[in-house]
Order: sequence, then C-alpha cells, then structure tokens
Amino acid sequence: MKKVVIAGGGWAGAAAALAARNTGCEVELFERADMLLGTGLVGGIMRNNGRFTATEELIAMGGGELFQICDANSRHKNIEFPGHKHVSLYDVSAIEPAVRSALLQAGVKIHLMARIKDASVAEGRMTGVIASVLHSDGEIEAWADGFVDASGTAGPQGNCMKYGNGCAMCIYRCPTFGPRLSIAAKAGVKEIIGEKADGTLGAMSGSCKLHKDSLAPEVKEELDRTGVCVIAVPPHLQKSLESLGQKACQQYALKEFAENIVLLDTGHAKLMSAYYPLALLRQIPGCADARFEDPYAGGIGNSMRYFGMLPRDNALQVKGLKNVFCAGEKAGLLVGHTEAIVTGTLAGHNAARCALGLEPITISPELACGEAIRYVNEQMQTKEGLTKKYTFSGSVFFEHMKQKQLYSTNIDEIKKKVTQTNMGGIFAKRLSQS
Repeated sequence: MKKVVIAGGGWAGAAAALAARNTGCEVELFERADMLLGTGLVGGIMRNNGRFTATEELIAMGGGELFQICDANSRHKNIEFPGHKHVSLYDVSAIEPAVRSALLQAGVKIHLMARIKDASVAEGRMTGVIASVLHSDGEIEAWADGFVDASGTAGPQGNCMKYGNGCAMCIYRCPTFGPRLSIAAKAGVKEIIGEKADGTLGAMSGSCKLHKDSLAPEVKEELDRTGVCVIAVPPHLQKSLESLGQKACQQYALKEFAENIVLLDTGHAKLMSAYYPLALLRQIPGCADARFEDPYAGGIGNSMRYFGMLPRDNALQVKGLKNVFCAGEKAGLLVGHTEAIVTGTLAGHNAARCALGLEPITISPELACGEAIRYVNEQMQTKEGLTKKYTFSGSVFFEHMKQKQLYSTNIDEIKKKVTQTNMGGIFAKRLSQS
C-alpha cells in the first residue's frame, strides 16, 4: 500500500490526512503539540460570507467531512455580525476530540508531541522524515511515497519577539512544544515571507479569547442566547481604523470593529479585534473584570504569522520537489479555517495521486475553491500582492469572488456547478495505482 506523510495537524493537515486516506493510501500524521487543529482550537467561525460557497463546493466535491463535523458541533448557526452573514460558530472545546476521532476512525495514524526535525530527499523526491518525541529519547522514522507540508507559518518565539510584541502565550505554545519545522524548507526550498502594507514582515493573528464568565452577566447572557454581543467603545478608547491593518484577518478591518467590541460565542468569548491592553479593555462597558483566555498575554498582542509560505503551483505541488504538496498557510496568504480545509483536501488528494503514480489535479477556477488557489498564487508573484491577505469571507478575495459571480448561498446551484465542472465527488473516490 502506498503511503502519505502529513507534517502538521491543524485544519489543513487534518483535511489532507482524510483526503489522502479516502484514496486508499496509508496515512501517517505528525503534530508537534498535544492536540490537533492549531489555531482551530481558538477559532470557530465558519460559513461566513463566501466561506459558505466554498464549504458547499467542497462538500459536493466529496471532501466536506470536516465541515460536517463543524456543523454538528456548532453552538450557533446562521447568525450575523458586522460585515458577515450566515455565520456558524463551532464549540472550540468540542471540536478537537470530534476531528481526532474522525481521523482515527478513518485509519489515520496520528503522532502527537512529535516534531519533525529532518527530511530525506533523493533526486528531487522526498523519501522520509524523522521526528523527535517530546519527553522521550526516542525518534520516529517514517518513509513514504507522498508528503504534505502543513506545518504553518507562525512562530518561533523569535519572530514574535522581533516582529510582534513578544511571546503572548498563545495556542501554539512554542516554549513547550518547540518551533515548527517545514519539511520542504528542510529539503532546501526557500520559504516566502509575507508583509504588511507598511512593509514590515508577517501579520498578527486575528483575535483573542476572553473568559466568558469574566464578563458582565448581561454580556454573557446575550452571547449564550444569540451568539453575538456588540458593545460600543467610548470615543476616547476607540482604535484607529489603521491599527486594524496589523491583523492577518483583513476582513475585519472595518470601522465597526474600531468603534465597537464585537464578541462571538465559541464557548469562550471571541474578541474580534486586534488586541486591547487589559487596563484599557477593562474600561469598556461589560468588561470591567475581563481576563484573556487565549492568548493568556493577549493584552500585548498575539502570535505573528506568514513567515514561511512555500512556492507552489495550482495543484499545490511545492516547486522543486516532485512528491511534496503544501496546504494551509504554507500554500500562501490564505487566511482561515475554511481556506485551510480546502487547500488541505487538494494537497492530501494530490499527494496520494503522486504516490500512486497519477498526475495531480487542480480545482476548476470556475469554482470559488479553485479560483482562490489560482488567484492567490498569481497575486503572490507581485510585491503588492505579498502585502495583502486573502479569504473567502471578506476583503480583496471576497470582492473578487463577487465580481466573477462565484458567490452563492443556493446549495442546489452550487452542487450543479460542481457537477458541470466534472468535480462532483472527486475527493471521495478510491484510486488505484497507475
């Protein structure tokens, strides 16, 4: 049986593992931390704006199991908050066990607290990886026919110190589990660094979690009941609109997020804004006793990301390596869980195809999923394109989606379009060796 190895167990890595397993290949996944999902452990926003379209496209293409798990674990569905419609919010406490269970039931072999530290390459093909196991003197060697680099672009602490405000003690937990390592970079591929509009490097993670019980009772009640609470910020405490540009999630760079605190219920209270120093946050109505839940030092900021993207084609094959594919933030300036699941599914499927001696496929650009992969790759070839972030849910790419008439909430129409592009059920099909 042919084998695929996945480096990284975030949303992208989990999607890649399921997609590769669906083809019939053996799959082994390595995650440096003690849980899967990475930023998905503190995220929670699904189906907002164009993400609805991408979600239903991937379900129609046979790769939507993770979206269905999110739907099943949503605390709120079809809600709205400024700039965003038909939103689902999954429970950040329930989601990881559900995803881990799905991977194990599919037959994926998972290694937690196993940080890949080296990779072997011969004649332009990766042959294997070596992982060190935390709290152990042992190592794990894994040899495979296809690989997916879904190791992310955040950390290590040095980047947060140099380009951010220091280690904010976020969900990545670099001091405990060590920095990420890109298997493609280890094989000699030069990583790409994203920039902000002002030319500085990287971008700050999008939001913070507040402990819901630390908020005023009326705020907590509204969150539990509706999923959303919008609190007006006194004028002298408001952020400038320009300050929102430091975030990776540019779909929230709207005046509503400068003039208000927008809280979402994902189990904790998700603060949809670049950070507030705690002393300032506690001056805002309803937040007098607020405390950060993640990152724990969220009053100084958040983790810095987009320091290690990979050059790739529209099949997500890493340039310079014949059997390595990339997903999630490794695949470029795509922001969000939905984006990670889409790229992970394609990368995992193509890694399996490569292992089986089949040509990789691309997703048709007549679909939002395919156009996002194509468009971001094109934009990243330019200096200006490297300063922007792209997402189905807002900002540059959502506007592009609408201009190309790719945005739809009509599920029947979405299914029909997937069928017309010959992509129906493609990620659910078992494959045989050529």
